[in-house]
Amino acid sequence: MISEFQIPNSKFCSIPKGTNVLVTGATGFTGLLLTKKLVKAGLKVSAIARHSSNLEPLEDFDIQWFRGDVFDKSTVAKAAKDAAYIFHVAAAFRDAKSSEQDYRNVHLESTKLLAYQALTNPDFKRFIHISTIGVHGHIEDGPADENYRFSPGDGYQRTKAEAELWIRDFGKKQGLPFTVIRPAAIYGPGDKRLLKLFKMTRRKYFPLFGKGKCIYHLTHVDDLTNSFIIAATSPKALGEVFICGDKEPIAIADIARIVARTLGKQIKIVRIPIWPFFIAADLCEVVCRPFHIEPPIYRRRVAFYTKDRLFDTTKLRTVLGYNPVHSNEEGLVQTARWYVEQGWLKC
Repeated sequence: MISEFQIPNSKFCSIPKGTNVLVTGATGFTGLLLTKKLVKAGLKVSAIARHSSNLEPLEDFDIQWFRGDVFDKSTVAKAAKDAAYIFHVAAAFRDAKSSEQDYRNVHLESTKLLAYQALTNPDFKRFIHISTIGVHGHIEDGPADENYRFSPGDGYQRTKAEAELWIRDFGKKQGLPFTVIRPAAIYGPGDKRLLKLFKMTRRKYFPLFGKGKCIYHLTHVDDLTNSFIIAATSPKALGEVFICGDKEPIAIADIARIVARTLGKQIKIVRIPIWPFFIAADLCEVVCRPFHIEPPIYRRRVAFYTKDRLFDTTKLRTVLGYNPVHSNEEGLVQTARWYVEQGWLKC
């Protein structure tokens, strides 16, 4: 998949070849592409991966693996010992099996361990901490910038917020060089999170729940990983927070129209009252949670259609100096075609 995207060159990767870097979450969607780019840039890449993680997509890349949990003190100490740069991308799965403590371990406890270990390395250069725009929750008066208030809505977002606030405070007090990136909704070839939405465009009618505008902000995984690499060496990024997303947000209805057009379909947007779906979601969660079963419908997924996520990404361009390569439309078309190639989506 890396051949489809930009390979870092002098413009995107100023980290000297042979430098030790550590990636957490390397087997995930975002971490996978980042890791490939770093190896291709000639860096000495180490990565932490759970024993259950699938390493096959990276088997042809020169990576030193440390198997264990990212919140295990011994694993982190060995993996981060000589790292000059840490890209902390790891995130807990958002599913019925994940508890608040699971989120806290992967997001907060891992951040603490990695940061303390980084301080022991006199040659440490930068801690790239990956947060989420989810820390802001619903945006009432957007567009929201990096200084917009925090209002996390679930355990995932709460612990992401805790981790970000901790590393920012720790870094300033202890002199740890860091940069925080808050990605918008990540998409692109290799991801499945938008697949259900894309499949809905094959029908004649595309449902939108409630009366909201359903504004969404996207970031293509190629652009996102480029921003990580640039932030690692940019003097202007030191101690800063950046929201990474496309220049403009996009309405879910427009996403549906672009995908439908790519598939050669025509759709009609239909508005449906949302309150029955919230009730159904709550019932499903109550029934499924004790059995650790993923509910077929849950409140967070329903709320997806009611909350606007409108952000100002000016700082990414003017301070970090990165202009996204992929427009919303180009990226959505590319992703839809990739789904078709995989046999997951039919024209």
